Amino acid sequence: MTTRRRFLGQSAGLLAAGYLGAPQLGMPAGRAPLRVLILGGTGFIGPHMVRRALAGGHKVTLFNRGRSNADLFPNVETLTGDRDGKLDALRNRPWDVVIDNSGYVPRHVRDSVQLLAPNVTRYVFVSTGSVYAAGHERYDEDSPLLKAPEPASEEVNKYYGELKVLCEQAVREGFGDRSTILRLHIVAGPGDPTHRFTYWPVRIDKGGEVLAAGPKDNPVQHIDVRDLAKFALLCCEQGHSGTYNVAGPAAGTTTMATYLEQIRAGVKSSATFTFVDQPFLAEQKVRFPMVMPPAATGLMRVSAARAVAKGLTFTPIRETAADTLAWFKSAPASETEGLKIDLERDARVLAAWKAKG
Repeated sequence: MTTRRRFLGQSAGLLAAGYLGAPQLGMPAGRAPLRVLILGGTGFIGPHMVRRALAGGHKVTLFNRGRSNADLFPNVETLTGDRDGKLDALRNRPWDVVIDNSGYVPRHVRDSVQLLAPNVTRYVFVSTGSVYAAGHERYDEDSPLLKAPEPASEEVNKYYGELKVLCEQAVREGFGDRSTILRLHIVAGPGDPTHRFTYWPVRIDKGGEVLAAGPKDNPVQHIDVRDLAKFALLCCEQGHSGTYNVAGPAAGTTTMATYLEQIRAGVKSSATFTFVDQPFLAEQKVRFPMVMPPAATGLMRVSAARAVAKGLTFTPIRETAADTLAWFKSAPASETEGLKIDLERDARVLAAWKAKG
C-alpha cells in the first residue's frame, strides 16, 4: 500500500454530482455534536471523512500545512502547522476526538499523541494492512506484524508497514483504551490517486476482450473510501476502542472472476474476460493492480469480522465501480493522466497466450 497524500478532482462539482458520498445524516436525537480534529483532511480519504463528519452535525477542525487543496473547505476551521515539530496551533485546545490521517513517521505521531492526550478524549489512527508479516494464508487483527529492522529510520517508502506498526504503538502508549486503530486495505472509490481499483472500471468500460490475471478464484479485496469514512465516524460517535481491519468489499471472500463481473455490471459494459496464468504474465513482464502474486494471496484474505460486528458496512462493487468511473471521466486530465491502459500490449499478450495453446 502506498501513502495517501492528494485529493483528486474538483470537490464541489463531484459532490454535486454525488460521487463523493455526503449523506445528510444529521445528529441523532439526544446526542451532542463532537468536536473533531482531523490531522490532514485534504488528501484522498480525509475529505470523505470531513464531509461525513459535517453531514453528521459535528464541528470539524483541520490541521495541515496548507499546501494541498487549501481552499477545499473554506467554512471549516483550519489550523496551519507541520507534523515535524510545528504543532503549536494544537496546544491547549480541547477536542472530543482526533482522526490522524497523516501519521507515517513514529516520531511525528508520538509528538502529536503526547501533545493532545491531556485535552482529547479519543485518538483514531489510520493505519494499514501493510503492517502484517507476509507468508500467511489469511489475516485477522491478531496476526503477526512486521518488525522494524531500523526502528530509528524515517524512510517511509522503504519501511512503510514497519513504521506504521511503531506509529500504532505510539498511539496505544499515549491513549490506551481511548485509542482506535483502523488498518485499511486497498482503498477504492472516487478521488483515488493510486488508480489501483480505478484501472478496472476504466479498462472494462472500453469494452472488448479484457486481459485478466488468473486464476479466476483468486481472492481480491478493497474498501470503498465512503465505507471507511462512515466507519471511522461511527467509531468516533460510539467510542469503539481497539484495532479493526477495514477490508471489503464483502464480509466473505470475493473471487477475481466475481469482482470483474460486478465491475462490468456497474459500468454497463459488454467486455469479455480472458484469464491468463500469472507465471505467463510474469514472463511477459505484465502486472495488474489488485492482483497479488501467488505467495501473497493471503493479503487478500483479511478478516474484517471485528469491524463488521461494530457496524462496518459495504458498498456493492458495482456501485463503487460506477461512481469511480463517473468521477474519472469528470476529473481534469491532469488528475487522471497517471492511469495508463495499454490495449496494444494486452492484445499482444492475449495473442501469445492463445498461440501457446
